[in-house]
Amino acid sequence: MNHVLIVDDEAEIRESLENILREEGYVVTTAATATEALELLRDAAYDVVLLDIWLPDRDGLDTLGEIRQMESAHVPEVVIISGHGTIEAAVKATKLGAYDFLEKPLSLARTLIVLKNAMKARQMREDNQEFARQLSVKGTVTGNSVPMKALRQQIKLMAPTNGRVLIFGESGTGKELIGRAMHEESLRKDRVFVELNCAAIPEDYIETELFGYRHGAGPAGPGSPTEKRGTFERADGGTLFLDEVGDMSLKTQAKVLRALDEQRFLPVGASHPVHVDVRVIAATNKDLEEEIARGNFREDLFYRLNVIPFFVPPLRDRKEDIPLLVKEFLQQFGQQYGRPRMEMSDDALAALKQYHWPGNVRELRNLVERVLILNPKVQRIEKKHLPVLVFRDAGKAAGRGEEFATLLQAREAYERDYILKKLDECHGNVSRAAEGLGLERSHLYRKMKALGVSVKE
Repeated sequence: MNHVLIVDDEAEIRESLENILREEGYVVTTAATATEALELLRDAAYDVVLLDIWLPDRDGLDTLGEIRQMESAHVPEVVIISGHGTIEAAVKATKLGAYDFLEKPLSLARTLIVLKNAMKARQMREDNQEFARQLSVKGTVTGNSVPMKALRQQIKLMAPTNGRVLIFGESGTGKELIGRAMHEESLRKDRVFVELNCAAIPEDYIETELFGYRHGAGPAGPGSPTEKRGTFERADGGTLFLDEVGDMSLKTQAKVLRALDEQRFLPVGASHPVHVDVRVIAATNKDLEEEIARGNFREDLFYRLNVIPFFVPPLRDRKEDIPLLVKEFLQQFGQQYGRPRMEMSDDALAALKQYHWPGNVRELRNLVERVLILNPKVQRIEKKHLPVLVFRDAGKAAGRGEEFATLLQAREAYERDYILKKLDECHGNVSRAAEGLGLERSHLYRKMKALGVSVKE
C-alpha cells in the first residue's frame, strides 16, 4: 500500500510533490482545502497524508484532529508541513497524533525518508491491530477421546515446522481451530494468522482477495479503496489459512500454486511482484483425490499442500467428548449472557450422545447457545429443555413421550423449534419468516413472545 494524499493550498507545491512521489512509485492524490481532503478521506483509503498547517478554509491542526478521530479501519499517518514551523506547533501536532513535522522549503531527501518511515509505521499499526484482535480467538482443541489426543500430539509435533498442512474433515468439525492451534504452537505465533474462506468469495473477486490490487485495478464505486493488500501479503511472516480450498476454480489454483512455489506474486494492476514469507495451512471438506479424478482440482497443487495431512474426526465418532464440549460452550455463553454458573444434567448429556450430529461441533455449539437463550431463568439444563431434533435419532416411540410431561409442552417445544428453523432460513427476517409460515407478522410476533423467542430483524 503506497497511496499518499497531499493537502496544500499552493498549486506549485502540490504539483512538484505529486511529480516527485509518482516517480518514486507512490499513488498520489491532491487537495487544495481541508474540506476537499476530508471528503476524499471518507471516500477512499490513504496510507499517508502530507498536510499543510495553513489552509484557506480550516486550520491544519484542527483538520489533523478530525482525521485521527475518523471511524475507519484504515486511518492514515499524517505528516504536517509548514512554512512557519515553530517548536510549539510541532509539539501540538505530535500530541494530536501527527507522525512527523516538515518545514518549508521541503528537503526532498528528508521528505522521502519521512514518507517511507510513515508508511512502515502505518503498516505496523495495522498488523498490531490484527494481532491484538486475534489474541482473543484461541485455537482450543477440546476432547479426551483417542482421536483428539492423537490430534493434539500431531499438532505439537508438526506445528514448529514450516511444512504446509492440509486439514481434512466434514463441515463443522473445527478445522479452523486446528489451524489456529497449529499457528499458536508454531515459530510464527507472534505474527498474524490470516484466514480466507475460499467458498465464500465469488469467483470474480477471489484473485484480488488472495493477491490484492494496485493503482485502482479493483472494484470501482464510492468508498472503494484504490489499492488493497491481499491475504498473502497481509499474512507475510505469519500463517495463511485457506478454508474450503477445494472450492477454488482451476484458474485460481494455478495462481496459488505459483505463489507457493515462488513465495511471490503479482497483485492485479501491479508492475512489480511482492515477495512474502508465508506458511499456508489449507482445509477442505471434500475428497480432493476424487476431485482430482474428476478434473476439478490440480494434482500438483494437492501435493504442494498435502505435506502434512491432518484428519479431524466427526463428532459422531468421538461422542465421549460431548460433555467437555458442552461444559466449554456453557462457560463461554454463560459469561456472554451474564449466566456464568450453567450446567447440564446427565439425562440431557445422554440425549445429546444419542444424536447423530450431522453439523458436528458447530451444530452442538449452536444448540447450546439456543438453549441458553430460550431458557433465560434456568441454571441447570434438563432433557426437557433440549430441542425436538435431538430425539429424532433415538428411533424409540417412547422417546418423545419421555421428553415432556404434557402434550402442551411437547407442542410448544415443536413450534418453538420450527419457528427458529424458519427464522434461520430467513436470516432473522421476521416478515419473511411469517410469510413462509403462513402467518400474519403480528401473529408471529405474539407467538414468538409466548414461546420466548427473541430475534432482531
